[in-house]
Amino acid sequence: MTSTTQKSGTSGAGGGGAAPAGLAAEARELLRREGVTDTRFDDYSRHLFSRDASMYAITPLGVVFPRDADEVAAVASVAGGLGVTLTPRGAGTSLAGQTVGAGLVVDMSRHMRSILSLDPEARVARVQPGVVQDELNAAAAPHGLMFGPDTSTSNRATVGGMIGNNSAGSGSLRYGMTIDHVRALDVVLADAARTTLRPYSGAERADLAARHGLEGDIHRGLARILRENAEAVATGYPDFWRRACGYRLDRLAQDPAFDLAKFVVGSEGTLVLATGAEVDLVPKPARTVIAVGHFTSVPAAIAATQDALAHDPAAVELMDRTILDLSRQRIEYASLGDILQGDPDALLFVSFTGDDEAELVDRLHRLTRTWKTSGHGYHTLEAVTPQQQAALLKVRKSSLGLLMAAGSGTRRPLAFVEDTAVDPVHLVEYTTRFKEILDRHGMEAGFYGHCSVGCLHIRPFVDLAVPGEAERMRAVAEEVKDLVTEYGGVNSSEHGDGLARSEFNRQIFGPELYAAMQDVKRVFDPAGLLNPGKIVDAPPMTDHLRDPALPEAAPVRTRLAFEVVGGMRGAADRCMNIGLCRKSTTGAMCPSYIATRDEEHATRGRANALVKALSEPDPTAALGDERLHEVLDLCLMCKACKSECPLGVDMAKLKSETQSHYHDVHGVPLRTRIFGAVRTLYRLGSATAPLSGLPNRWPVLRRLMERATGITARRPLPSFERQNLVRWFRRRGAPAGEAPLGELTFLADSFSTFTEPGIGRAAIGLLERAGWRVRLESRGCCGRSSLSKGLVDDAKAKVGGLVGLLSEGAAAGTPIVGCEPSCVLTLKDEAASMLPGDPRVADVAGRVRQVEELLTEALDAGRLTLSADSWPAGRRILFHGHCHQKAEVGTGATMALLRRIPGAEVVELDAGCCGMAGSFGFEAEHYEMSMKVGSDRLFPAIEAEEEDTVVAATGVSCRQQIGHGTERRAWHPVELVAAALEPGRPARR
Repeated sequence: MTSTTQKSGTSGAGGGGAAPAGLAAEARELLRREGVTDTRFDDYSRHLFSRDASMYAITPLGVVFPRDADEVAAVASVAGGLGVTLTPRGAGTSLAGQTVGAGLVVDMSRHMRSILSLDPEARVARVQPGVVQDELNAAAAPHGLMFGPDTSTSNRATVGGMIGNNSAGSGSLRYGMTIDHVRALDVVLADAARTTLRPYSGAERADLAARHGLEGDIHRGLARILRENAEAVATGYPDFWRRACGYRLDRLAQDPAFDLAKFVVGSEGTLVLATGAEVDLVPKPARTVIAVGHFTSVPAAIAATQDALAHDPAAVELMDRTILDLSRQRIEYASLGDILQGDPDALLFVSFTGDDEAELVDRLHRLTRTWKTSGHGYHTLEAVTPQQQAALLKVRKSSLGLLMAAGSGTRRPLAFVEDTAVDPVHLVEYTTRFKEILDRHGMEAGFYGHCSVGCLHIRPFVDLAVPGEAERMRAVAEEVKDLVTEYGGVNSSEHGDGLARSEFNRQIFGPELYAAMQDVKRVFDPAGLLNPGKIVDAPPMTDHLRDPALPEAAPVRTRLAFEVVGGMRGAADRCMNIGLCRKSTTGAMCPSYIATRDEEHATRGRANALVKALSEPDPTAALGDERLHEVLDLCLMCKACKSECPLGVDMAKLKSETQSHYHDVHGVPLRTRIFGAVRTLYRLGSATAPLSGLPNRWPVLRRLMERATGITARRPLPSFERQNLVRWFRRRGAPAGEAPLGELTFLADSFSTFTEPGIGRAAIGLLERAGWRVRLESRGCCGRSSLSKGLVDDAKAKVGGLVGLLSEGAAAGTPIVGCEPSCVLTLKDEAASMLPGDPRVADVAGRVRQVEELLTEALDAGRLTLSADSWPAGRRILFHGHCHQKAEVGTGATMALLRRIPGAEVVELDAGCCGMAGSFGFEAEHYEMSMKVGSDRLFPAIEAEEEDTVVAATGVSCRQQIGHGTERRAWHPVELVAAALEPGRPARR
């Protein structure tokens, strides 16, 4: 046991154990004196960093976010003086528990994320450890280059983490592992000295070995270890090449350059702290084509691997029915189902990469013929274009998350035997015997992974909260370890040893080689301060398990229904920390993390904070905690996590419930009441227009308003229309003609009624011309604004009233449509949580349609005709979807409608959340964050367009933000379609 563990007394529970105040205070003060100021020692931060994507949890003493290598050295110096251990961390996506530890967690990902240089001619990049793999690839792509290892977590995996883990990925057949691409490493040693590890000449080695201090000790010690253990090093390692286990003495012994940079790759932070890396880049293939074999079983798919390998592919990947079925249930991945044939039990993805498309397609055809001749599979899909491949690749890269989503409560697919690898020649037999082990122990598992290199990620479902399950898990791990050894394979092929597998290294490598590895650890880290308990001298794999250590949840009464195992805590604890919410270049999740790069502002951080609060003896009181409120404060409630998180963690819903408890403790602020009453205020604003617009024209009034209410004076308030939608509808008279399609209900939301009635008029006009009789429902409110501010009781009353109105006198199946996605979709989603068991809610939800769907149907049926001479025709239309729309129903219907405009070039932006998020962007303390989110991708994408490009957005908040941030008008799609009915130029709104 390390001195830190003894001092801190942390138990390993995911949030248990208070930090020893004296040691924490001393560490904080000493770090401050050294200029290291971004540190956290509060219980919530410690809990957030007690977990990674593994089944383990160890509560650290504190967390440090160094800004540069000097600060890392300072941290090492302070830790050494206090006897405190250090655990370096990147994205925290380790599957074996490498990035949890009892001392100080050193988060390299927040500040140290710069690409220092990139030399296209030499094909070399110098990066800090926090650089994300996809960001490095984006910088290299214009030069036709990329970083070779291709992990499925490339949108959040850091280069430093890949180095610590010796990551590989789907392309390892072609590009090897991270160890094959590292040229040099800038590191901090255990004694806080900084140095650079690289290949050395004989003279340099002699000079280094002659030095005093730890660096000299390392060079002398490694030479001695290799000399004394030559036979064990030569014979003790598994034969298979794809290894991410133990220390690579075998590679060092064969390297005349004594390359210590490569030697420490895969050492999991136990030997050095990497602060920078020089890495090789490889030519990026210009084209990729993919064959997707459809099989009736997993064994049948694996059996087709050898025929695939005979055609020299870049990768062969397996996906089983478990993942396929889960992808069909998620809107984010549902498009895969549209291109598959039949109902396969397994798919085999075979990728061919290169620059000659014709040659690649020929190889694709030859593989298809080979499989057909050999009787492998019942169909082969050939995906040649990027468009054909998009859905395939999206699901393949999300296999881990989708498999995790199959868990329920604490019964989860766990990573403990998921990283074995054998020569692909043995894969069919090996997998069959692996399945027999699982069957003997009564375990189910999901199968996916890299058949091309004999690595299948097999994750058995285990409930560690059930007595005896940990022991059963261990029994399976031991049998699998023996099985893989029998086939000359490896226990860890890309995910590393960590806490899950390090215990078995003595048996895998043999006592002599294992002792040599222990000696390596002592030479590099004499005091045992660098991430102890990983690779050597590890605790049993059943220590520090997360779920058994979590206390039983005390009952908490919630206003919203959480219909998952474990209620509200179970909904938060769905998070398995895979970190997809830390991505930054695609999708909308998670806008506040993208802006801050702070773990607590990612969905994962917030979910873990809620787990901590809901595990307290009085969870109701804990939900009112100020620190918890701070963690949740920057959540924009965009709901992207509900669809983009493979486990469907719905942070918007969790925040609403938490806010309601916070209000119980602290009261409801004036501004919250104002925003919750938005429909009443908008009605008054319309009734008093144009006087209600005076604050926008008198800056002094805005400043006074900001001082009194906290509503920022830096953003224009909405402009109200006196001739609102309700008045227009009443005064216009009944439309002439028949309504052959019958009646529908148009939901008059606050925005298209009182501030942008032109949108409502356009939609109603189109619907009536299409053959519908429109009933305008303007008497109620969906409660969205109240719900977003935690006024859940008020929201329940409002939505209950609206549901009643929508149910009155409506014929069965009468459609309900509207133009504001957040309002309409509240009836499909949150209403059920607010009014569980109310049959009217299910009826109303089933009748909700997108107005775009009905209009597209009308256009396709010829009931509406658009003019090729209208002003939107032939234009480039840039569309930004509302986050709630993307999360609940997708943007397909809107895109389909816009594409019906004659000659229009419709482009959907992948620009994340706009940052406005309803009231969020109006709040003075959130204004800067709101604009920062918009400035990340949305504003630049719009500003890069030509002036005649038409910008479209379905959400009122999005249109407000686009107008404020870019000074470009954003149209609602129905306005563009209405304009496309007739020739002419755009009218003023």
